Amino acid sequence: MSPKPFLITVVCCGCLVLRASEPALPHFRTVEIDSHIEIGYGVTVADVDGDGKPDILLADKKQIVWYRNPTWEKFVIAENLTVLDDVCIAAADVDGDGKAEIAVGAGWNPGDTVSSGAVFYLIPPADRTQRWEPVELVHEPTVHRMRWMQTGPRQWDLVVAPLHGRGNKGGEGNGVSILAYHKPSDPRQPWDTELINGALHMTHNFDLSKRSDSPNGGMLIAAKEGVFKVTRQDSGWTTSQLVGPAPVQTNFTGAGEIRAGQLPGKVPFLDTVEPMHGDQLAVYTPPGTAEAGHFWKRHLLDDTIKEGHALACGDLLGAGADQIVMGWRSKNAAGKVGIKLFVPLDGTGERWANQVLDDNAMACEDLCLADLNGDGRLDIIASGRATKNLRIYLNEGVK
Repeated sequence: MSPKPFLITVVCCGCLVLRASEPALPHFRTVEIDSHIEIGYGVTVADVDGDGKPDILLADKKQIVWYRNPTWEKFVIAENLTVLDDVCIAAADVDGDGKAEIAVGAGWNPGDTVSSGAVFYLIPPADRTQRWEPVELVHEPTVHRMRWMQTGPRQWDLVVAPLHGRGNKGGEGNGVSILAYHKPSDPRQPWDTELINGALHMTHNFDLSKRSDSPNGGMLIAAKEGVFKVTRQDSGWTTSQLVGPAPVQTNFTGAGEIRAGQLPGKVPFLDTVEPMHGDQLAVYTPPGTAEAGHFWKRHLLDDTIKEGHALACGDLLGAGADQIVMGWRSKNAAGKVGIKLFVPLDGTGERWANQVLDDNAMACEDLCLADLNGDGRLDIIASGRATKNLRIYLNEGVK
């Protein structure tokens, strides 16, 4: 099913200019590969079976599953890991054998900041279409997001971020303990952990990026207090703040989602959904030379969403710069859920075009980007909470 044509909106520093023909934006063909998921907490892409094709993985309410490319046949990896919900998944080839290693977070109960949460590493059988062996690791309460992060030439760590600090109430109290798990040669043995940051609150999401303010890349964290960049140095982990609240920076009330990209002219940008589960999509560009040391400059892109919960950056157009894909999961003032694409029109972060990609058929809980069919174009994979669906939006280029 192909999306209907939509009017392109060009956003220019607080004004809206409607244009019918420019800029040229890509066409997407929608393929629904599962219409019976329960929540679709987390979706990611990795080569599970080693055939050289990226497969789709989903952390659903009670199941961890993968869909084999290109038929999208569904296989259950694990089920009922805890009595509570699964909530996140990380998949990457960390040992170089061409097949993904998988970890998941479960035991989801954000109201229990003392005893909730679980982290599992999943050991594959010889036949990866069969059930995997779960190995439970130590964890902090309210485990919420995780990713594999390369921390050395041959070293990958599992980075896990809870939502709240231990014993917190209403986002107040101890900071969130964001941990790096060091995988041992035998994953059934205890995993050492290292504290990355323990000072922030309500760390809803994080991103691993080389396209922020440092050529070394690092980790970007969206939190109640702002957006922070964490890098690994010989002496340990260092943290710097890029975005923060008033009075230093106006119109900021915390961030839920965070990604990094590159504008035309190789200008870095950050994009956020604000506040957590919020109604605004914002972009931040670096301060000018005269503003060195100050927070990044904020540009509001969209305030028509409700419960923005999914964000990705990538060059879907092959333009040499990145675009933003954003999804929201609750009906907005127009009574709709959906996904939008935002395209930068210059290197300032001031002017963007946007296009609706899914009009009210995807209550987006999570999304990611990957070239699924090897045509050199990034496709979109999204999971819908209230709509209970998993969809692929195949990028067919500009037509």
